[in-house]
Amino acid sequence: MDSYFSSRLHHQLRETVRNFAESEARPRIAEMEASRSVHHELSRLICEQGWLGATISQEYGGMGAGHLAKTIIIEELSRVSGAMGAMIQASQLGTAKIVHFGSDEQRKTWLPAIAAGECLPTIAVTEPESGGHVLGMTASAVRDGDDYILNGSKVFVGNSHVGDLHGVVVRTGPGSKGLSAFLVESDLPGFRLGPQQPAMGLHGFSFGELIFENCRVPASNRLGNEGDGLSVAYSSSVLYGRANLTAVSLGIHQAILEETTRFCAERHRYGKPLHNLPTVKLKLGQMQSRLMTARLAAYHAVHLLDQGLSCDAELMNAKLVNVESAIDSGRNAMEIHAAAGLFTDRPIERYLRDAHHIFAPAGTSDIQLLRLAEVALGQDKGSWSEKLSDLVKLEPVHARPVTDPTLT
Repeated sequence: MDSYFSSRLHHQLRETVRNFAESEARPRIAEMEASRSVHHELSRLICEQGWLGATISQEYGGMGAGHLAKTIIIEELSRVSGAMGAMIQASQLGTAKIVHFGSDEQRKTWLPAIAAGECLPTIAVTEPESGGHVLGMTASAVRDGDDYILNGSKVFVGNSHVGDLHGVVVRTGPGSKGLSAFLVESDLPGFRLGPQQPAMGLHGFSFGELIFENCRVPASNRLGNEGDGLSVAYSSSVLYGRANLTAVSLGIHQAILEETTRFCAERHRYGKPLHNLPTVKLKLGQMQSRLMTARLAAYHAVHLLDQGLSCDAELMNAKLVNVESAIDSGRNAMEIHAAAGLFTDRPIERYLRDAHHIFAPAGTSDIQLLRLAEVALGQDKGSWSEKLSDLVKLEPVHARPVTDPTLT
């Protein structure tokens, strides 16, 4: 199934990322788990590999490789470290807003730096009181000559404490047409970070608070026109957020199955490997079936996205299936490990903690089901994948030379 969607260079990319994750990320996991705070060094090292440029065209120094390549990168990092998979997926959202809504000047300024790993972008939409209700946000931007003055705060911002360029959606007027998006450099006066809070999982990744207190931002940093903020927020979530989080779940799911089959081969009961017990074997079969189905849903959705075809529903379903499947397989794995799974000398409890972090962003499972019901009833409100498919044309991976250093 993998080969149906993937080219030889996709496989080469997977091998490159997997080798990097094993050699650079895995040795740092114990440190990240102990500190429970953002790992700046590893985050920067990953960005320097050029993988943030997966969906940035070669014109701006990116890979121009598309969404399937991006999925493979995130998946392979997440297989070793969910935190680092989450790190690169969050910055891909920050990249998306510039790719799709940036001016020529903004693209020329920021995309080459992002592709080179010199700039780590974020996107900031959620607020403490409004949560996932985007239109309920109150953070504001008021025009003052050639600048806007921003006030308010954003929470659960991926890469908050390691990011260089924050894509912030704030209110510039009333209603759904009253949201606008801005690029805010992390060193601007009036911008600061809230204290990093320890979380249940994804240790090494930061998703904290951005605070704006009379932060003066040049009008040239506005993305698109006033009133485009809702489109920036929704399109980034639908097209990149759901696909990226799907990839994180898929990588964690793969790790859960690998660790559990390894455990079952090592442990013996009644003189035979643990996997000889029928109840254990059934659970392993369930996990394998879920993983195969989840990967098919994920790759199919991003394949359609790469083709410029309508795939909003497929992306919703991919996120739903992958998140729920990874959590279900994590529970099966804990049942098989029994008491051994409760200790940190094995990674299975980390995988389960990390998997739960992917549930809420870009819409909980209930939100995906509600949107899918609208599709079934013919009540869906249009296709973001169709609206944005013509804005950016990427070079297909199979057209890239074998000697490309980003793939070798």
